[in-house]
Amino acid sequence: MAGLIRREDVDQVRERARIDEIVSAHVTLKPAGVGALVGLCPFHDERSPSFNVRPSVGRYHCFGCGEGGDVIEFVMKMDGLSFTEAIEYLAGKTGVQLRYEEGGSARPRDEPGKRQRLLEANKVAAEFYAEQLMGPDAAAARAFLAERSFDRSDAELFGVGFAPKGWDALQRHLQGRGFTQAELVASGLMSQGQRGIYDRFRGRVMWPIRDVTGAVIGFGARRLFEDDQGPKYLNTPETSLYKKSHVLYGIDLAKREIAKGKRVVVVEGYTDVMAAHLSGVTTAVATCGTAFGADHAKVVRRLLGDTTAGGGMQLASGGTVGGEIIFTFDGDAAGQKAAERAYGEDQRFFAQTYVAVADGGMDPCDLRMAKGPEAVRALVDDRKPLFAFVIQAKIKQFDLNTVEGRVSAVRAAAPEIVGIRDRSQRDGYTRQVAGWIGTEIDEVRREVARAASTPSLRRAPGRPEGDRGPSGAAAQGGRGGSDDARRGGPDAPPTAARASQLPAPDPRDPVARDERLALVAVLQYPQHVPASFDALGEDAFSVPAWRAVHTAIRAAGGAAAGRDVSAAQWVAAVLEQASETVAGIVTQLSVASLPEDREAAVPAFVEGVVHRVLDMGLMRRVADARSRLQRLDPADAETYQAAFAELLAIEAERRTLRESASA
Repeated sequence: MAGLIRREDVDQVRERARIDEIVSAHVTLKPAGVGALVGLCPFHDERSPSFNVRPSVGRYHCFGCGEGGDVIEFVMKMDGLSFTEAIEYLAGKTGVQLRYEEGGSARPRDEPGKRQRLLEANKVAAEFYAEQLMGPDAAAARAFLAERSFDRSDAELFGVGFAPKGWDALQRHLQGRGFTQAELVASGLMSQGQRGIYDRFRGRVMWPIRDVTGAVIGFGARRLFEDDQGPKYLNTPETSLYKKSHVLYGIDLAKREIAKGKRVVVVEGYTDVMAAHLSGVTTAVATCGTAFGADHAKVVRRLLGDTTAGGGMQLASGGTVGGEIIFTFDGDAAGQKAAERAYGEDQRFFAQTYVAVADGGMDPCDLRMAKGPEAVRALVDDRKPLFAFVIQAKIKQFDLNTVEGRVSAVRAAAPEIVGIRDRSQRDGYTRQVAGWIGTEIDEVRREVARAASTPSLRRAPGRPEGDRGPSGAAAQGGRGGSDDARRGGPDAPPTAARASQLPAPDPRDPVARDERLALVAVLQYPQHVPASFDALGEDAFSVPAWRAVHTAIRAAGGAAAGRDVSAAQWVAAVLEQASETVAGIVTQLSVASLPEDREAAVPAFVEGVVHRVLDMGLMRRVADARSRLQRLDPADAETYQAAFAELLAIEAERRTLRESASA
């Protein structure tokens, strides 16, 4: 199990990380009333701003798409990070030194500040390589790029650089910036030889490899010179920063479009990523020196929000529910093997998987050079289901003009049909395979049934990582999930992806509107709320959604508890008490704007709107008391007088409230 970050450190990160500063790196925010900011939502397309941020409570909510949460959840959603990764990222920005529970992963045992030093070394190295690209010794590197239709601005966009041919050019540069030899070896920038350390990359085109936050964690390098005896492509070795099974080149540039468009295009190389982005396919990424695997799938799923079982359904419009993962491969034998490996990861997705192969087997870089950017876009748009590609590749191995060949093709295809995760689609694919092979449907069905009953033949369908069936055993992160998720579980999802919320009341209902404003006031300005609010009973709010929020407020200690802590801590305390269906409503109310844009008038406004709710509650109590009195028998003098006295007391309380409100 991954090391858990201590709860108090998580709370400190949440308090120190200013949500307006973090969000402003992605969204232009403008003032929208007292203490509120608004901008265009980064999670869906919109023309009118509906994305609200309230720095005092440290939360955001989009009134268009419903996304909401705190600063940690924003980073998780925006950058596709796990809970732990988001905390570590924010801790680095805010200077919080994280502590981990004993018995966790090896990562927390690094000495304080080591990770930041290695990131800084890679950053400086990337700047150094980029500067060298324009130097006199880098003519071969510039020619390499020019031959592939990349100009200087393209190189700058992707940070492409050049590593000088000497053995210690980068070493001298970094040591001049104060980095030790131990740090340079740990970063993967230097190799250790018998006579000391030396530059790992020499005489090569360099691509900086960044994580989702944009930090440089390693490099990919391409050989340029004939006297270079090394491999054609050379990457950073495994380090504490760079794990090739987790890395996707171009993810820093593609992440927003992937999250927004629910599509990711997986290509095979650095120049393919460049060509795709420059052609308008801005969701392209590539693995780095390894095949697409399970850990890459986790990264993609986080960015796609690929967490619902309804995903993977293809619509008549050509789109899909849950998003798309499109793999591009060469048309040769290696490409076929890569497609089969990718198909092995298909079961990890709820999204639909596709493959795109150009005529003649050209990759995106070659296609852009030969036919222009529009050809790259067409390649992606003309994708076909990965299942169909893999099955057809298997079928092509057999001579379908013979009975033996057709029988063998059916036997090869049957296990793949059994492996389709959506069982409702298997019969349809059975028909399609029968057509491809040119045989009877019943023959294919019999072979599929045999494969299904024979474990050795079956490619068993799996579930995406983290989905543990209807029991919901997988951690659901944020508040309301497991303690592991709240404190730093490795894949806790943003709490915006919560269970369905209570239905919102009709905004035209004046009672519902006043009750809503009162709750907004209590959550944002508890210090101005009259003490009598905390005396309200459980039935004080008539709207079910508002009554549920009021219940969470009462459970958190009422407005009195909110006066003793910061606004952010108060809202967090209410969220801790809120059920899963209510938490999103609490977040929404905590950032909503009040119809009062004068800061000096806010206390009076809060008191007034709360008084209206108190008055409505007292009015209901008066009505109930009068109804009860009417049902009593005046002959029972003692009971009747007690009920009458209760009615008078409630009416007196209501008069006092109204007099204080008008004073």
